[in-house]
Amino acid sequence: MNVVFVAPHFPTYQKQFVRALKEVGANVFGIGEADFYDLPDEVQNWLTWYERVPSVTSDDAMIDAVRRIQERVWVDKLIATIEAHMLCAARVREVCTIPGMNIEQTLLCRDKTMMKDFMREHGIPTAASKAANSAAEVRAFAKEHGYPIILKPRDGAGAAATYRADDEASLQSALEEIGGSGTQSIAVEEFVEGHEGFYDTLTVGGEVVHEFISHYYPNVLEAMRTRWISPVIITTNRVDSPGYDEVKTMGRKVIKELGLGTVPTHMEWFFGNKGLKFSEIGARPPGVGHWDLYCAANDIDLYKEWAHAVVYGSAPGHLSRNYSAAIINLRPSQDGTIAWYEGLEPIMDKYNHLIIRGYMPEPGTPTQEVAAGYMANAWIQLKHPDYDELRGVLTEIGETLKVIAH
Repeated sequence: MNVVFVAPHFPTYQKQFVRALKEVGANVFGIGEADFYDLPDEVQNWLTWYERVPSVTSDDAMIDAVRRIQERVWVDKLIATIEAHMLCAARVREVCTIPGMNIEQTLLCRDKTMMKDFMREHGIPTAASKAANSAAEVRAFAKEHGYPIILKPRDGAGAAATYRADDEASLQSALEEIGGSGTQSIAVEEFVEGHEGFYDTLTVGGEVVHEFISHYYPNVLEAMRTRWISPVIITTNRVDSPGYDEVKTMGRKVIKELGLGTVPTHMEWFFGNKGLKFSEIGARPPGVGHWDLYCAANDIDLYKEWAHAVVYGSAPGHLSRNYSAAIINLRPSQDGTIAWYEGLEPIMDKYNHLIIRGYMPEPGTPTQEVAAGYMANAWIQLKHPDYDELRGVLTEIGETLKVIAH
C-alpha cells in the first residue's frame, strides 16, 4: 500500500506514525515543510519518497505535491494526524480522488458550531452554542443563557485562544483578545460546570476496536491559565468499570452518527450537575504524544495497531489495562530562563521506578509561556497499576518538584 503522510517529523511524535506504517509494510510518501536532509535520519530511512512544500495547509501546494507523487505511484491513502492539517487533507483527497474522510465529515470534526449543532440534531447532549459574527451577537447569547460563557475559535484545538467571560467587563476583554468584535466568526458557548475528560478510540471500519478514557486535573482552561498549578492528564485502566458505560455509549454514538470509518478519534466531555455533556471531537489522535501513555499503560504499540488498521483493515492487538498512566507538566516559577530545580533528587529517588520518560530543560534554557501546553517546559510521564495511587504520586510531585526561573 502507498500512503501519503502529512508532516512526518513535527511534532516529534509524528515520526512514530511513519515508523509504524513502514513496519507493517506500507510505502510511505511524506509531505512536509522541512528540507529532506533536515529530517531525522530514521525518518529519512522510513520514507519511500518526500515532497517539500511551503505550507502543509496550502491547498494548491499540497495538491501539486500529491499529483507529483501520483505520477510515480498509485496513492491508496492520504493521512493527516494534526488538527490544523485535517481540512486541507480532505480537500486534497477530493481533488486527487483519494479515499478517506470527506470535507463534510472533516468540517463537522473541526468547526465547533457546526459540530454542536449536528450533535443536538442527533440527540447527543451538549452545551448551548452558536456562531457569532459580532460583539452584539455574543452579548445577545450571554443575555439569553447567562454568564459564564466561553468564547473560542470555531476551528481551534485544545484551549488555544479560548476565553471564559463571567461578566460584561471580562467579555469585552475576551472579545478584544480573540478578535471577535465584528471581524471574525467565533464560537460562543454556554459554560458547563463539571469535571472534564476525554474518550479516545481507534475505530476501524466504523467499529471501535480500542478505547481509552482520560481525565484532566484541573480542567483544561484553568490548567492553561494558572501558573502555580502543575496540571495532569491521566488515563485510567478502569475503562471497563460500570461508571464509564455512559461515556462509552455516547462516544460510540457520536462516531456512528458522523459516519467515521478507519480513524483515530479524540472526544472531549464534561460531567457535572447537568449530567454528561459532549464537548467536541477530533478525527485524530490526542495531542502531546498522549498515545505514548496508552502504549505504556497497555503493553501495546498503538501506533502499529493504527498502521495495521490503515493498511489491512484490522487492529489485532490486545490492551492489557495493566496500568494507569499520566503526564504532569511542571511550570517555571516565572517567565525568563530556567535557573535550577527544587526537590528533583528526592522525587527521582522515590519514583524513578514509575517513570516512563521525562524532560527537564537544562538551566539557562528560556522558558515557554504557561499556555504553551502540557509538554512545554518540564514534564514527566509515569505509570502505576492503581489509578488512585498514581494520582497521589502526581499530587506529591506537583507539590514537591519546583522549576525555578529568573
